[in-house]
Amino acid sequence: MKSYIQINPADNVCVALRPLEKGTVITAGSREVTAAEDIPQGHKIALTDIKAGEKVIKYGFPIGCAKADISVGSWVHVHNVKTGLGDVLEYSYNPQGQDPEKTESATFMGYRRSDGKVGVRNEIWIIPTVGCVNSIASALEKQAKSLIGGSLEEVVAFPHPYGCSQMGDDQENTRKALADMIHHPNAGGVLVLGLGCENSNIPVLMDYIGDYDPNRVKFLVCQEVEDENEAAMELLGELADYAKGFEREPIDASELIIGMKCGGSDGLSGITANPVVGAFSDILISKGGTTILTEVPEMFGAETLLMDRCADEALFGKTVDLINNFKNYFTRHNQTIYENPSPGNKNGGISTLEDKSLGCTQKSGTALVKGVLEYTEPVVTKGLNLLSAPGNDLVASTALALSGAHVVLFTTGRGTPFASPVPTVKISSNSKLAGHKNNWIDFNAGRLVDDTPMEELANDLFRYVLEVASGKKVKAEEAGFHDMAIFKQGVTL
Repeated sequence: MKSYIQINPADNVCVALRPLEKGTVITAGSREVTAAEDIPQGHKIALTDIKAGEKVIKYGFPIGCAKADISVGSWVHVHNVKTGLGDVLEYSYNPQGQDPEKTESATFMGYRRSDGKVGVRNEIWIIPTVGCVNSIASALEKQAKSLIGGSLEEVVAFPHPYGCSQMGDDQENTRKALADMIHHPNAGGVLVLGLGCENSNIPVLMDYIGDYDPNRVKFLVCQEVEDENEAAMELLGELADYAKGFEREPIDASELIIGMKCGGSDGLSGITANPVVGAFSDILISKGGTTILTEVPEMFGAETLLMDRCADEALFGKTVDLINNFKNYFTRHNQTIYENPSPGNKNGGISTLEDKSLGCTQKSGTALVKGVLEYTEPVVTKGLNLLSAPGNDLVASTALALSGAHVVLFTTGRGTPFASPVPTVKISSNSKLAGHKNNWIDFNAGRLVDDTPMEELANDLFRYVLEVASGKKVKAEEAGFHDMAIFKQGVTL
């Protein structure tokens, strides 16, 4: 089994794949390096002397510069490395790369909706228009569990604190997010639960919802009925009868939309889990499918790799705006653009935002960027898409669902139990986590360190995703977890 890796021949550091004791001899190319101190798993060791101010190279790219002289064999981390990033930048388009070659088709068992869309779950969703009716929605979820049966798989309420006391674009985002949830094909039926006096009341939302199937979507304004519980249960019964008319059928994998996100990353995330997801993305795209990459602040420092893979100059321009608009969002709120990575990331071996971003963007694979989406914008172009959303796990994963993701792949080195509106597959970067939190982790990419080939792991993940799309529950679903978090961007009245 490997105990360390030099990711790129140009790197002047290597990464410990398991804890390395002081005195361990490392061979990198023609060099032999002796560890001058204990190196924790996921952390970096210097392969050469690195002078103060010189660049530290990992993944073949700078991840920062030395704050002081670093001698060969030393531990390289936050105590002797700092970010080399600046603020808003200018970029040039240097196109490169190509889409993976087409491969044979694959299928999963999904639900074909009346509008032609495809779902991988057949659930009833209760969507409050405003936080004031959250408790009613949650109570209805419990009572309506009795309706589950046949092809109706679950009844889920999605409480949130918004829908009123918001202004401008912040209110617009909430309305668009609620409309996206209402149209998501994983819901066989939707009850929109309003209060009546909120800013984002049902009549206002109708302009955002647009066309809908009245058999699939029902509305209730609580202030307009004497007993909202009784009225809601009657509507939920109608929705259950409608949803039970759907049955799983073979669907081509080209219709799958998969979101990609990481959180609680460690030093192995960019070596194991994220590259495995990237290889999965290439497989799905080779079959005509769609993937969406988000968490823009964790593209900072690796953004040019994505920009150069844009399919045309217009998409390059959109990607520049995606990056710089998010940087401007930080500065408008007087926040440091590069206040990242988190304490957990650092404990796991990530030293700078460049280090984190170069690992994070491994999830994009090698495909060309075919679409760039604003927050809440539905995906329409097959292939790899980039989505504007923050790094926060719940907000970003919800954003992927809002843009149409049927399933979210979530890589992690430290573990997390959270869910999103759609099945959220937890992929561990290391085998220790997979064993320790087996009730959270669905797929162990740490096997890559144990000499399981990348191609084998990627194909295993592709087969697993098809199983999830066909009805296999992920660990968060088995626990009954479903979360939604809307991106808050403005003042509260």
